[in-house]
Amino acid sequence: MSVAPLPLSNPPADLHPATGRFVGGVHYFPVRVYFEDTDLSGVVYHANYLRYMERARSDMLRVAGIDQRGNHEGGEGVYAVANVAVAYRRPARLDDDLIVRSHVTAIGAATCTIHQTVMRGADIVTDGDVTAAYLTPQGRPQRQPKPWIAIFSRLAQGEDISS
Repeated sequence: MSVAPLPLSNPPADLHPATGRFVGGVHYFPVRVYFEDTDLSGVVYHANYLRYMERARSDMLRVAGIDQRGNHEGGEGVYAVANVAVAYRRPARLDDDLIVRSHVTAIGAATCTIHQTVMRGADIVTDGDVTAAYLTPQGRPQRQPKPWIAIFSRLAQGEDISS
């Protein structure tokens, strides 16, 4: 028995990749646990929490108006993780709906520290602090763009920048 191929069509206009949003100075990003995220015991493999946190940070910057891609492509600079401290508290499992909460806790001339908490409902699954350094294209630390420092400062003060 042969099956006819489905005709090509455009996706629905309201279909978009997952994105987060700010409530006050806190960014919330949704994540669902897929089979590929789990290990043989059926729980999320520890390194995948770092992936969730990275996606949330990238989305946070994009939603805040920080154009990492434009800066990178323009040869101006790029962020790189300089330090990570993570605590694993509870396991997440296949099909869990998680939320990654991110908020700026410290701003330096060339760095930004973001505290991130991976939640399943009211339960903390994982949390940690990530410090990113702003680097030249050659990999040397440099001052962050002033407008970006201003955005981080507003977020650290809990300001709602969503509007």
